[in-house]
Amino acid sequence: MAAWAAAAALAFGTTVAQAGSLPPRGCDRPVATTATQQDGLLRFTAAIRDVLAASGAPAALIARSGTDLSRFGLRYSHAAVALAEGLDTPWAVRQLYYACEEGAPRLFDQGLAGFVSGSDDVDLGYVSLLLLPSEVAAPLAATALDKGVALGLLNARYSANAYPFSTLYQNCNQWVAELLAAAVTGTSARSDAQAWLQREGYAPEPVRVSPLLMLVGRFVPWLHFDDHPADLLTANTVQTSLPDSLEAFALKRWPAARRIEFCHGPQGVLMREGGAPLPAGCMAQEGDRVTAPD
Repeated sequence: MAAWAAAAALAFGTTVAQAGSLPPRGCDRPVATTATQQDGLLRFTAAIRDVLAASGAPAALIARSGTDLSRFGLRYSHAAVALAEGLDTPWAVRQLYYACEEGAPRLFDQGLAGFVSGSDDVDLGYVSLLLLPSEVAAPLAATALDKGVALGLLNARYSANAYPFSTLYQNCNQWVAELLAAAVTGTSARSDAQAWLQREGYAPEPVRVSPLLMLVGRFVPWLHFDDHPADLLTANTVQTSLPDSLEAFALKRWPAARRIEFCHGPQGVLMREGGAPLPAGCMAQEGDRVTAPD
């Protein structure tokens, strides 16, 4: 990560710097993995794919952990749409991703294993699935696979901390939120999608920032503040779409949705449906489904 980007992550506690679609290590090269670690990630992927396949759903919202944000009360940084069919492989993922080489956002289709592996910590990771009711999942799948709509909702200017009710910038989680709105309403305009989200009560929690970030952000190409309301900035806060806010909105609007959380760690692969979030360290508790490593 460039010096200014690293400073921004430090100033902002990495919370919003990792809130969007940057690779987990910013624009640095990924770390190497051992054969044992790769095997563990493949087993993790298989457990998630099995649940997706058994659901019979055409699409699901999926989120993964990236940089460790536990000290800020956040686990997930990057959301996308997993699709049963229509892409190169079953349950591949369609997402907004920041192309470091181009300095611009792009739609990126990725196999489930690649998506699941996109974390700083190859030995410990979390994935959350949200299985929506069929009356929502079916149009979500169709909308995600409609490149005209999906690309039409893609903004040319990326900001990891994009304000959710402005069309000036966009991050990956905001693209998913607007795609969901388009699936429900039939709109293909970002402004209309945002208006629907706001009417329906979508309200990401404000995140506190440091005054230093306001300065540092001017030198980081994927951080911007000119889309945020002045009263938020005066209070040293920003509001941006995160996987938690997407899930909270969807669960409130569609109570029949199923949330299933997975993690991989020292005990193997854990799965929990509903209830409290999986614990830090991926340590099993009563009722968790555990697949121990060989």
